[in-house]
Amino acid sequence: MRLALAATVAAGIAATSAVAKDKTYYYISPDPIGVNAFLKMGATGLEAAAAAHGAKAVVIESDTPQARLENVSAAANDGAAIVVVLGFEFNDILADIAPNYPDTQFLIVDQCIYKDRPQNVSCAVFREQEASYLMGAIAGMTTKSNKVAAVSAIDIPFLHRYTDAFGTGAKDTNPAASSEVRWVGGQNPFGDPVRAKEQALAVAAGGADVVFSATAGGDFGVFEAAKQQGFKVLSVDVNHCKEAPGLIIDGTLKRVDTVIGLSVAKIEAGESSFVGSYGLAEGGMGAEALLPDDELAASGCLIAGMPDVVTKVRALAKQIEDGSLKVADPLAAN
Repeated sequence: MRLALAATVAAGIAATSAVAKDKTYYYISPDPIGVNAFLKMGATGLEAAAAAHGAKAVVIESDTPQARLENVSAAANDGAAIVVVLGFEFNDILADIAPNYPDTQFLIVDQCIYKDRPQNVSCAVFREQEASYLMGAIAGMTTKSNKVAAVSAIDIPFLHRYTDAFGTGAKDTNPAASSEVRWVGGQNPFGDPVRAKEQALAVAAGGADVVFSATAGGDFGVFEAAKQQGFKVLSVDVNHCKEAPGLIIDGTLKRVDTVIGLSVAKIEAGESSFVGSYGLAEGGMGAEALLPDDELAASGCLIAGMPDVVTKVRALAKQIEDGSLKVADPLAAN
Protein backbone atom coordinates (compact mmCIF):
# COMPACT_ATOMS: atom_id res chain seq x y z
CA MET A 1 0.00 0.00 0.00
CA ARG A 2 1.35 3.40 -0.97
CA LEU A 3 0.20 6.62 0.63
CA ALA A 4 0.89 10.14 -0.53
CA LEU A 5 1.78 12.67 2.16
CA ALA A 6 1.24 13.35 5.87
CA ALA A 7 -2.38 14.46 5.45
CA THR A 8 -3.38 10.98 4.24
CA VAL A 9 -1.45 8.98 6.81
CA ALA A 10 -4.26 8.47 9.33
CA ALA A 11 -6.70 7.24 6.68
CA GLY A 12 -4.10 4.92 5.20
CA ILE A 13 -3.23 3.42 8.58
CA ALA A 14 -6.89 2.79 9.32
CA ALA A 15 -7.29 1.06 5.97
CA THR A 16 -4.22 -1.08 6.59
CA SER A 17 -5.45 -2.11 10.04
CA ALA A 18 -8.79 -3.10 8.55
CA VAL A 19 -7.08 -5.39 6.08
CA ALA A 20 -4.71 -7.10 8.47
CA LYS A 21 -3.72 -6.83 12.10
CA ASP A 22 -0.50 -8.75 11.54
CA LYS A 23 2.94 -7.17 11.51
CA THR A 24 3.38 -4.16 9.28
CA TYR A 25 6.52 -2.64 7.79
CA TYR A 26 6.61 1.05 6.91
CA TYR A 27 8.89 2.86 4.48
CA ILE A 28 8.91 6.62 4.94
CA SER A 29 10.63 8.64 2.24
CA PRO A 30 12.26 12.01 3.01
CA ASP A 31 10.66 13.64 -0.04
CA PRO A 32 7.94 12.83 -2.58
CA ILE A 33 9.05 9.78 -4.54
CA GLY A 34 7.83 10.86 -7.98
CA VAL A 35 10.37 9.76 -10.58
CA ASN A 36 13.26 9.67 -8.08
CA ALA A 37 14.80 6.26 -8.79
CA PHE A 38 16.77 6.31 -5.54
CA LEU A 39 13.67 6.79 -3.39
CA LYS A 40 11.79 4.25 -5.49
CA MET A 41 14.40 1.63 -4.60
CA GLY A 42 13.58 2.15 -0.95
CA ALA A 43 9.92 1.43 -1.57
CA THR A 44 10.72 -1.61 -3.71
CA GLY A 45 13.12 -2.96 -1.09
CA LEU A 46 10.60 -2.54 1.72
CA GLU A 47 7.83 -4.21 -0.27
CA ALA A 48 10.07 -7.17 -1.15
CA ALA A 49 11.20 -7.53 2.47
CA ALA A 50 7.61 -7.47 3.70
CA ALA A 51 6.63 -10.17 1.21
CA ALA A 52 9.59 -12.31 2.29
CA HIS A 53 8.64 -12.11 5.98
CA GLY A 54 4.86 -12.21 5.77
CA ALA A 55 4.32 -8.57 6.66
CA LYS A 56 2.09 -5.84 5.31
CA ALA A 57 4.00 -3.10 3.47
CA VAL A 58 3.03 0.56 3.71
CA VAL A 59 4.92 3.28 1.82
CA ILE A 60 4.46 6.87 2.99
CA GLU A 61 5.90 9.89 1.21
CA SER A 62 6.94 13.06 3.02
CA ASP A 63 7.11 16.56 1.61
CA THR A 64 8.28 18.70 4.56
CA PRO A 65 10.32 18.28 7.75
CA GLN A 66 7.07 18.36 9.73
CA ALA A 67 5.59 15.65 7.52
CA ARG A 68 8.60 13.42 8.16
CA LEU A 69 8.08 13.77 11.90
CA GLU A 70 4.36 13.16 11.67
CA ASN A 71 4.77 10.15 9.39
CA VAL A 72 7.29 8.43 11.67
CA SER A 73 5.09 9.13 14.70
CA ALA A 74 2.00 7.82 12.93
CA ALA A 75 3.70 4.60 11.86
CA ALA A 76 5.03 3.99 15.37
CA ASN A 77 1.63 4.75 16.93
CA ASP A 78 0.09 2.18 14.61
CA GLY A 79 2.30 -0.50 16.14
CA ALA A 80 4.63 -0.94 13.18
CA ALA A 81 6.97 -3.89 13.51
CA ILE A 82 9.66 -2.14 11.47
CA VAL A 83 9.91 1.45 10.25
CA VAL A 84 12.46 2.05 7.48
CA VAL A 85 13.60 5.60 6.67
CA LEU A 86 16.10 6.84 4.13
CA GLY A 87 18.57 9.68 4.64
CA PHE A 88 20.10 12.05 7.18
CA GLU A 89 16.81 13.97 7.44
CA PHE A 90 15.56 11.37 9.92
CA ASN A 91 18.50 11.27 12.35
CA ASP A 92 17.09 13.70 14.92
CA ILE A 93 13.55 12.38 14.43
CA LEU A 94 14.50 8.81 15.27
CA ALA A 95 16.71 9.88 18.16
CA ASP A 96 13.67 11.59 19.71
CA ILE A 97 10.87 9.20 18.78
CA ALA A 98 12.35 5.69 18.86
CA PRO A 99 12.88 5.47 22.65
CA ASN A 100 9.12 5.98 23.13
CA TYR A 101 8.31 2.89 21.04
CA PRO A 102 10.51 0.03 22.29
CA ASP A 103 8.41 -2.61 20.52
CA THR A 104 9.09 -1.09 17.09
CA GLN A 105 12.41 -1.55 15.31
CA PHE A 106 13.65 1.40 13.26
CA LEU A 107 16.11 1.18 10.37
CA ILE A 108 17.81 4.23 8.91
CA VAL A 109 19.41 3.67 5.51
CA ASP A 110 22.30 5.62 3.98
CA GLN A 111 22.95 7.36 7.30
CA CYS A 112 23.47 6.52 10.96
CA ILE A 113 23.08 7.85 14.48
CA TYR A 114 26.50 7.12 15.93
CA LYS A 115 26.18 8.89 19.28
CA ASP A 116 23.55 7.78 21.80
CA ARG A 117 21.72 5.62 19.27
CA PRO A 118 18.50 4.18 20.76
CA GLN A 119 18.54 0.42 21.30
CA ASN A 120 15.78 -0.10 18.73
CA VAL A 121 17.47 1.86 15.94
CA SER A 122 19.75 0.12 13.45
CA CYS A 123 21.69 1.56 10.53
CA ALA A 124 22.53 0.42 7.01
CA VAL A 125 25.41 2.36 5.51
CA PHE A 126 27.43 1.93 2.33
CA ARG A 127 31.10 1.70 1.42
CA GLU A 128 30.80 4.22 -1.38
CA GLN A 129 34.56 4.37 -1.80
CA GLU A 130 34.68 0.89 -3.34
CA ALA A 131 32.47 1.71 -6.33
CA SER A 132 33.98 5.20 -6.59
CA TYR A 133 37.41 3.60 -6.98
CA LEU A 134 36.02 1.67 -9.94
CA MET A 135 34.77 4.92 -11.49
CA GLY A 136 38.27 6.33 -11.16
CA ALA A 137 39.69 3.23 -12.77
CA ILE A 138 37.31 3.67 -15.69
CA ALA A 139 38.29 7.33 -15.99
CA GLY A 140 41.96 6.40 -16.02
CA MET A 141 41.41 3.84 -18.76
CA THR A 142 39.20 6.03 -20.95
CA THR A 143 40.70 9.52 -20.70
CA LYS A 144 42.49 10.76 -23.78
CA SER A 145 43.81 13.97 -22.26
CA ASN A 146 45.15 12.26 -19.10
CA LYS A 147 43.12 14.79 -17.13
CA VAL A 148 40.06 13.71 -15.17
CA ALA A 149 38.01 15.44 -12.49
CA ALA A 150 35.38 14.96 -9.81
CA VAL A 151 32.62 17.45 -9.07
CA SER A 152 30.94 16.97 -5.72
CA ALA A 153 28.65 18.90 -3.43
CA ILE A 154 30.67 20.10 -0.44
CA ASP A 155 34.08 19.47 1.12
CA ILE A 156 33.17 17.10 3.97
CA PRO A 157 34.84 13.80 4.96
CA PHE A 158 31.91 11.70 3.75
CA LEU A 159 32.10 13.00 0.19
CA HIS A 160 35.83 12.30 0.11
CA ARG A 161 34.74 8.68 -0.09
CA TYR A 162 33.79 9.57 -3.65
CA THR A 163 36.47 12.06 -4.65
CA ASP A 164 39.53 10.48 -2.99
CA ALA A 165 38.72 6.97 -4.16
CA PHE A 166 38.04 8.26 -7.66
CA GLY A 167 41.44 9.94 -7.83
CA THR A 168 43.19 6.83 -6.53
CA GLY A 169 41.46 4.58 -9.04
CA ALA A 170 42.38 6.86 -11.92
CA LYS A 171 46.03 6.98 -10.87
CA ASP A 172 46.24 3.23 -10.29
CA THR A 173 45.06 2.42 -13.81
CA ASN A 174 46.81 5.34 -15.50
CA PRO A 175 49.88 6.72 -13.71
CA ALA A 176 50.02 9.57 -16.25
CA ALA A 177 46.56 10.80 -15.31
CA SER A 178 45.98 13.77 -13.02
CA SER A 179 42.75 14.28 -11.08
CA GLU A 180 41.13 17.53 -9.92
CA VAL A 181 38.25 18.06 -7.49
CA ARG A 182 35.76 20.92 -7.56
CA TRP A 183 33.07 21.53 -4.92
CA VAL A 184 29.63 22.96 -5.72
CA GLY A 185 29.28 24.81 -2.41
CA GLY A 186 26.83 27.68 -2.03
CA GLN A 187 23.57 27.72 -0.11
CA ASN A 188 22.24 24.48 -1.60
CA PRO A 189 25.26 22.33 -2.51
CA PHE A 190 23.26 19.11 -2.87
CA GLY A 191 20.65 20.57 -5.17
CA ASP A 192 22.16 23.31 -7.29
CA PRO A 193 22.54 22.24 -10.94
CA VAL A 194 23.60 25.74 -11.99
CA ARG A 195 26.64 25.82 -9.71
CA ALA A 196 27.39 22.16 -10.52
CA LYS A 197 27.40 23.03 -14.21
CA GLU A 198 29.79 25.94 -13.58
CA GLN A 199 32.27 23.67 -11.80
CA ALA A 200 32.03 21.04 -14.53
CA LEU A 201 32.65 23.65 -17.22
CA ALA A 202 35.67 24.90 -15.25
CA VAL A 203 37.35 21.49 -15.10
CA ALA A 204 36.54 20.90 -18.78
CA ALA A 205 38.22 24.22 -19.60
CA GLY A 206 41.26 22.89 -17.77
CA GLY A 207 41.41 19.85 -20.04
CA ALA A 208 39.43 17.19 -18.14
CA ASP A 209 37.66 14.92 -20.59
CA VAL A 210 36.08 12.54 -18.02
CA VAL A 211 34.17 13.99 -15.04
CA PHE A 212 32.82 12.09 -12.05
CA SER A 213 29.58 13.74 -10.91
CA ALA A 214 28.78 13.13 -7.23
CA THR A 215 26.55 16.13 -6.72
CA ALA A 216 23.12 14.63 -5.91
CA GLY A 217 20.61 17.19 -7.20
CA GLY A 218 23.28 18.94 -9.27
CA ASP A 219 23.96 16.03 -11.60
CA PHE A 220 21.84 17.37 -14.42
CA GLY A 221 23.93 20.53 -14.45
CA VAL A 222 27.00 18.38 -15.04
CA PHE A 223 25.18 16.52 -17.80
CA GLU A 224 24.33 19.83 -19.47
CA ALA A 225 27.96 20.90 -19.28
CA ALA A 226 29.03 17.59 -20.83
CA LYS A 227 26.62 18.07 -23.71
CA GLN A 228 27.94 21.59 -24.23
CA GLN A 229 31.67 20.82 -23.98
CA GLY A 230 31.84 17.23 -25.19
CA PHE A 231 33.38 15.53 -22.15
CA LYS A 232 32.14 12.23 -20.75
CA VAL A 233 30.57 11.64 -17.34
CA LEU A 234 30.57 9.04 -14.59
CA SER A 235 27.55 9.25 -12.27
CA VAL A 236 26.40 7.91 -8.91
CA ASP A 237 23.65 5.96 -7.12
CA VAL A 238 21.34 5.01 -10.02
CA ASN A 239 21.54 4.55 -13.78
CA HIS A 240 21.37 7.99 -15.42
CA CYS A 241 22.61 6.82 -18.82
CA LYS A 242 19.27 6.96 -20.59
CA GLU A 243 18.62 10.43 -19.17
CA ALA A 244 21.77 11.77 -20.85
CA PRO A 245 22.26 9.53 -23.91
CA GLY A 246 25.75 9.32 -25.30
CA LEU A 247 27.32 11.21 -22.39
CA ILE A 248 27.66 8.76 -19.48
CA ILE A 249 30.24 6.02 -19.47
CA ASP A 250 29.17 4.28 -16.26
CA GLY A 251 27.99 5.02 -12.74
CA THR A 252 28.01 3.64 -9.25
CA LEU A 253 24.90 1.81 -8.10
CA LYS A 254 23.81 2.18 -4.49
CA ARG A 255 21.47 -0.77 -3.96
CA VAL A 256 19.11 0.54 -1.32
CA ASP A 257 16.63 -2.24 -2.13
CA THR A 258 19.18 -5.00 -1.51
CA VAL A 259 20.40 -3.43 1.72
CA ILE A 260 16.88 -3.03 3.10
CA GLY A 261 16.26 -6.73 2.47
CA LEU A 262 19.49 -7.77 4.18
CA SER A 263 18.89 -5.45 7.13
CA VAL A 264 15.28 -6.49 7.67
CA ALA A 265 16.42 -10.12 7.68
CA LYS A 266 18.84 -9.26 10.50
CA ILE A 267 16.09 -7.60 12.49
CA GLU A 268 13.78 -10.55 11.95
CA ALA A 269 16.60 -12.81 13.21
CA GLY A 270 16.63 -10.87 16.47
CA GLU A 271 19.42 -8.35 15.93
CA SER A 272 18.95 -4.75 17.00
CA SER A 273 20.96 -1.55 17.25
CA PHE A 274 23.42 -2.81 14.63
CA VAL A 275 25.37 -0.85 12.05
CA GLY A 276 25.52 -2.81 8.81
CA SER A 277 28.15 -1.79 6.27
CA TYR A 278 27.51 -2.81 2.67
CA GLY A 279 29.92 -2.68 -0.25
CA LEU A 280 30.68 -4.67 -3.38
CA ALA A 281 30.93 -8.03 -1.62
CA GLU A 282 27.47 -7.74 -0.07
CA GLY A 283 25.83 -6.33 -3.17
CA GLY A 284 25.18 -2.99 -1.49
CA MET A 285 27.37 -1.08 -3.96
CA GLY A 286 27.88 -1.81 -7.61
CA ALA A 287 28.40 -0.37 -11.08
CA GLU A 288 26.84 -0.83 -14.48
CA ALA A 289 29.96 -2.68 -15.64
CA LEU A 290 29.34 -5.33 -12.97
CA LEU A 291 25.82 -6.12 -14.12
CA PRO A 292 25.08 -9.33 -16.05
CA ASP A 293 25.89 -8.91 -19.73
CA ASP A 294 22.25 -8.63 -20.83
CA GLU A 295 21.49 -5.92 -18.28
CA LEU A 296 24.67 -4.05 -19.17
CA ALA A 297 23.76 -4.17 -22.85
CA ALA A 298 20.35 -2.64 -22.06
CA SER A 299 21.73 0.00 -19.68
CA GLY A 300 22.29 2.72 -22.25
CA CYS A 301 25.76 3.36 -20.79
CA LEU A 302 28.77 3.83 -23.03
CA ILE A 303 30.76 1.19 -21.15
CA ALA A 304 28.53 -1.47 -22.71
CA GLY A 305 30.56 -0.90 -25.86
CA MET A 306 33.93 -1.15 -24.07
CA PRO A 307 34.43 -4.88 -23.41
CA ASP A 308 38.12 -4.55 -22.51
CA VAL A 309 37.34 -1.92 -19.88
CA VAL A 310 34.47 -4.03 -18.52
CA THR A 311 36.80 -7.00 -18.10
CA LYS A 312 39.33 -4.94 -16.17
CA VAL A 313 36.69 -3.34 -13.96
CA ARG A 314 35.22 -6.71 -13.07
CA ALA A 315 38.68 -8.00 -12.17
CA LEU A 316 39.28 -4.99 -9.90
CA ALA A 317 35.90 -5.51 -8.26
CA LYS A 318 36.78 -9.11 -7.45
CA GLN A 319 40.01 -7.94 -5.84
CA ILE A 320 38.09 -5.49 -3.67
CA GLU A 321 35.58 -8.16 -2.74
CA ASP A 322 38.21 -10.71 -1.68
CA GLY A 323 40.26 -8.10 0.17
CA SER A 324 43.36 -8.24 -1.99
CA LEU A 325 42.71 -4.64 -3.06
CA LYS A 326 42.05 -2.25 -0.19
CA VAL A 327 40.30 1.04 -0.87
CA ALA A 328 40.97 3.57 1.88
CA ASP A 329 37.98 4.98 3.75
CA PRO A 330 38.45 8.73 4.44
CA LEU A 331 35.89 8.51 7.25
CA ALA A 332 38.05 6.03 9.14
CA ALA A 333 40.44 8.83 10.06
CA ASN A 334 37.65 11.13 11.32
